[in-house]
Amino acid sequence: MKIGLDTMGGDFAPSVTVKGAIQAQQELAERFSIVLIGDKSKIKEELERENVALESFEIIHAPDLIGMAEHPTKAFVKKPKSSIAVGFQLLKEGLLDGFASAGNSGSMLVGALYTIKSITGVIRPCITSVLPKENGGIGLILDVGINADCKPDVLNQFASLGSLYATHVHKLKNPRIALLNIGEEEGKGNLLCQAAYNLMKDSEEYNFIGNIEGRDLFSDRADVIVCDGFTGNVVLKQAEAFYALTQKRGINDEYFDRFNYENYGGTPILGVNGSVIIGHGISNAKAIMNMILHTADVIDAKLSSKIKKAFQA
Repeated sequence: MKIGLDTMGGDFAPSVTVKGAIQAQQELAERFSIVLIGDKSKIKEELERENVALESFEIIHAPDLIGMAEHPTKAFVKKPKSSIAVGFQLLKEGLLDGFASAGNSGSMLVGALYTIKSITGVIRPCITSVLPKENGGIGLILDVGINADCKPDVLNQFASLGSLYATHVHKLKNPRIALLNIGEEEGKGNLLCQAAYNLMKDSEEYNFIGNIEGRDLFSDRADVIVCDGFTGNVVLKQAEAFYALTQKRGINDEYFDRFNYENYGGTPILGVNGSVIIGHGISNAKAIMNMILHTADVIDAKLSSKIKKAFQA
């Protein structure tokens, strides 16, 4: 199986992306191969710098680059030879089994919707982030940025998507789903949370346990925490800032070290017809490696097919 990597995506590409691919190749089973997509001459330069034979990777030339600050839709349409556009075309044609990038996340979403499209029945795809639990486990929060404004039925679907992801990729049995709110009691929160609660409490598609407050984000109260993308992104950035503060102050702690984004690499776009992983724009080689390895996990889990089957049912 083939994993496509956008070697031009990210603040430090293509140096760290190629290094990450080399490291990931050493970890992957032989049935996975990595396809490097981007400026061929620059990719070759990086491979030579790392003393890696050019034939170790399949290289697909994509001379154009979508910058991090470019308008996602306009850039994707105007640059059909960009590494992101080429990667999605290969995925659509079945020449890749998964595609990963630390580049322009908006263009990655646009690319997914334009090419492989949303799974029938999914109102809005979403992305997740890991929340390290104090007991050593992991939790998930979604959405964390794609959908700043949501309606109750969208949050209800996020719960289904998160439950499937937690079950099939993170191997959590009957994951507990909670709604992020300002109080635990039913009836608390804004109109969105109140209406979403009424939909979620009667669901037979996932194990809903009720509301959860911000102080319990890192406890073992829940496995998947649902919220709109605006709230989720605030939570995510706050966690990243807290980790940065611990590093700045020289605090070395086994638990807080688990907040390092490098350990997780990236997140899949849940609800589209394929395995698409988005990484952090500031990713280093370790983060790129873990993004590629997570792509392999998502492919192995056949997550997209299982989401499609669940939504058809």
